[in-house]
Amino acid sequence: MSTLRDLLEQARRSGVFSGAAWSVGTADAVLDRGWTGRRGHTGTAPGCPGPDGPPLDGEDLWDLASLTKPVVGLAVMALVDRGQLALADTVGARLPAYAATDKAELTVGDLLAHTSGLPGQVPMYREHPTRQALLAALGTLPLTGPPGTRVTYSSQGFMLLGLIAEAAARTPLDALVAETVSGPLGLSRTGFTPDAAGRARAVATEYCPWRGRVVVGEVHDENAAVLGGVCGHAGLFAPLADMERLGACLAGGASGLLRPETYALMTAPHTDGLNLRRCLAWQGLDPVGSPVGTAFGPASYGHTGFTGTSVWVDPVAGLYAVLLTNRVHPTREGDAVGAVRRAFHDTAHILHARG
Repeated sequence: MSTLRDLLEQARRSGVFSGAAWSVGTADAVLDRGWTGRRGHTGTAPGCPGPDGPPLDGEDLWDLASLTKPVVGLAVMALVDRGQLALADTVGARLPAYAATDKAELTVGDLLAHTSGLPGQVPMYREHPTRQALLAALGTLPLTGPPGTRVTYSSQGFMLLGLIAEAAARTPLDALVAETVSGPLGLSRTGFTPDAAGRARAVATEYCPWRGRVVVGEVHDENAAVLGGVCGHAGLFAPLADMERLGACLAGGASGLLRPETYALMTAPHTDGLNLRRCLAWQGLDPVGSPVGTAFGPASYGHTGFTGTSVWVDPVAGLYAVLLTNRVHPTREGDAVGAVRRAFHDTAHILHARG
């Protein structure tokens, strides 16, 4: 069987991404980790880094994309632990600006489980190019159906969730994530809107026609860019070592972040009987079509990111797997990373099972 390095180096040579970093381990030990490739490569778009761009060195900064959602979810559940927020709290009660809209009765629990009926993947930035306009437009988006009847993956729901968390904590979202997640775990380089030093170590993502340049060290998601790079659905950057710490913490039951009962509530399935399995802010393992293959157990959970990132945890096996790639570089076209991600997770779990 191929090693994880063999698998990812082959994918890099095939042009799936210019670089990848990975870590597989338990709460107590890293079992396999490494990196391969460069922060950027030659592409057809103007401005793409050349073949002599910096090789990965393990200290690189990755755009986590939608892995931001479960990290923000951890901050939200920390507020639940403190009694500052409840899953039954409504959008209208927490955000008066939306009290007169049909979003008013949606709950924090609906948003976390993607059962609010809010649509997802809406390119709002095209018609609403300012933060104020985009947030106002959230209130006018038509719901796809009644809450609680279907899982509809919604970045727009997590935009609202980030605002709710800020209102409940009375602190900006970036500071809240630092206080409740990054600080306790020692994720010293995880955060929104990297500074100049962070941008210098960032892995390139897409050549963005809207911005007219290769995106490096600024959020790839266009809606998040309009919102200033600090929002509930995308915007976090992190190095491999920080994601290892997060994975190890989760594999050990989120000790130091959440009370055991809150962790259990967050990672339990909340949508069984609906079209997709969802926990609170996490994906559950769908019986068919799971993005991480079939080797991880039915109680496992995790999340993927559009830029080519993922974290997955099997609490029964006590195992985490982190995969960081820039599969959108220099273009988001193509879906080859799906097969690579499934093979990575299957191989990681099987190798761990063999000891």
